[in-house]
Amino acid sequence: MSTRKILVTSALPYANGPIHIGHLVEYIQTDIWVRFQKQRGNLCYYVCADDTHGTPIMLRADMEGITPEALISKVSKEHQADFDEFGVAFDNYHSTHSEENKTLSSLIYERLRDAGHINSRTITQGYDPVKKMFLSDRFIKGDCPKCGAVEQYGDGCEVCGSTYSPTDLKNAVSAISGAKPVPKDSVHYFFNLENFNDMLRDWTTAGHLQPEISNKLAEWLDGGLKQWDISRDAPYFGFEIPDAPGKYFYVWLDAPIGYMASFKNLCDKQGLDFDEFWRKDSEAELYHFIGKDIIYFHALFWPAMLSGAQFRTPSAIFAHGFLTVNGEKMSKSRGTFIKARTYLDHLNPEYLRYYFAAKLSAGVDDIDLNFDDFSQRVNSDLVGKVVNIASRCSGFISKRFANRLSENCSEPELFADFVNANPTIAELYETREFAKAMREIMALADKANAYIDDKKPWLLAKEEGKDQELHDVCSMGLNLFRVLTAYLKPVLPTLVKEAEQFLAIESQLWVADMQPLKGHSINEFKPLMTRVEADKIAAIIDASKENLEKTSDKSKIEPKAKQFEEIAHTIQIDDFAKLDLRIAKIIKAESMPEADKLLKLTVDIGDETRTVFAGIKSAYKPEDLEGRLTLVLANLAPRKMKFGLSEGMVLAAGPGGKDIFVLSPDEGAIAGMRVK
Repeated sequence: MSTRKILVTSALPYANGPIHIGHLVEYIQTDIWVRFQKQRGNLCYYVCADDTHGTPIMLRADMEGITPEALISKVSKEHQADFDEFGVAFDNYHSTHSEENKTLSSLIYERLRDAGHINSRTITQGYDPVKKMFLSDRFIKGDCPKCGAVEQYGDGCEVCGSTYSPTDLKNAVSAISGAKPVPKDSVHYFFNLENFNDMLRDWTTAGHLQPEISNKLAEWLDGGLKQWDISRDAPYFGFEIPDAPGKYFYVWLDAPIGYMASFKNLCDKQGLDFDEFWRKDSEAELYHFIGKDIIYFHALFWPAMLSGAQFRTPSAIFAHGFLTVNGEKMSKSRGTFIKARTYLDHLNPEYLRYYFAAKLSAGVDDIDLNFDDFSQRVNSDLVGKVVNIASRCSGFISKRFANRLSENCSEPELFADFVNANPTIAELYETREFAKAMREIMALADKANAYIDDKKPWLLAKEEGKDQELHDVCSMGLNLFRVLTAYLKPVLPTLVKEAEQFLAIESQLWVADMQPLKGHSINEFKPLMTRVEADKIAAIIDASKENLEKTSDKSKIEPKAKQFEEIAHTIQIDDFAKLDLRIAKIIKAESMPEADKLLKLTVDIGDETRTVFAGIKSAYKPEDLEGRLTLVLANLAPRKMKFGLSEGMVLAAGPGGKDIFVLSPDEGAIAGMRVK
């Protein structure tokens, strides 16, 4: 098999805050895939960079009394320290605020301009007369023009779900200074994305994307592509547009070019051929790992920019879902918004690497970090199964056989079974089905432990004349342990490196041609991993809690949704009696293209039909719901959402994701029947 040439990237972390465990899903997923490719002998480079431009960076630096350059330098050191301790092994980590990125951004812009893909026109925006700067939607606050909710941001209301223009807000103020914005005209530059409609239709359906992502993009393409505003006015921290003094590239234009810039920086340091990976006819492979929330930029804007500038497009873009903790979004009030550094202060980073691997698939479903499951899985799989093999066998080899393995391979068929599993496990790694790969590996670990249980070396050690059998059994156990560590190497690089030192072997390549160690001297065994301790998890949660009564100055520069502290309370039977629970028949179910989680249901509640928006899209296809009976809260006050009016609530249960179960009544029930 010829050596593949592969360039891999992860999305660029923004340089205005720390890395948290939600970010780490992506970087760990990418790192596992890259380590697997390298272990297989492929030429694979993994590059990344800090995303450093934009108004939030500029304003935070101003608040801290330092330059933006000083801020991004400080944050970059923090990011890289966190990544390093989690074993995320970039071949190069750079910055979008670099000469390479400035040169490449200008080159791509000029090629797009010269090909007729850039134009300009005057637009009107809110302007802060105190800070003397134009305000993007997120920096304007006011009262919702639809429902009157106060302190809503300029692009949409978080209370009623309405979307609107910032100029429609009532009592609008700048989120930066508090001054009333004034309308002001400015010339902006636009990328004509619609010029690439046909190209993008072909590219997004040619196997470069996961099917669910391709389907989502088809909905956007059917809705028509619009011009993309790629400029911002001074003051702005970024690169000035070459032919437009006082105008700067919008951060989302130069951010993905940061992938190219980081690789160019690596090429210059190592004498690599940049064009071999980026020219239009390149035969190298290019893969981007990203979160599903930035797919629009990566799967529409980015390939269009590359194509228009005569560069190659990605071989594939791999999107992943979000991380929930104990079944819910990460929460500062519950102590589950966990920074990478907080985790590192208390727990082994390889616990998290394995747990994420055991949950990740090739799809875009969200994954959940459940701390009970986390502890049980790490303790059972890694400590109780894998490491246990070495600890059970090494003592006998040390005490009875001077740390030297047997000259025999007493169970060649068993060893062959372990090695012959490599094509299946390799395919699962290659296709990012990490959870399935971990199950295959743990099944082998179970088989190894069953072998040891069957042979009972602790009894052999007490019987006369059984030394050779004892030697063979324990040597076999360690050879099986070696195969398992080779399979786990992409996931657990630190543990495996320590295992290789214990076994006194070179760094292991892939398992395909592995032969058993015979008559081989090993080193003294040292514990490779300890059990997860509950008090360490409690300490992480406690250290992550934030006093919601405190107000942060950061909220002035980076607006976010208001947080409410939840208060648990009981209700009386009279309160429960107020609920009008009805059995409803689902007449029609529709997918909402613009909503990731909602289905639009038309339900018959007996005396009328209602429209209900239900957050069950991850668990049900619309066609599977039509005709079914379900339970509906019929007297819930209607809620106006940006998709329409929701006139009730469908009752469902489950931890989330695909595991959401609509509460179906008995088949003998009829629509409209009240539930007492």
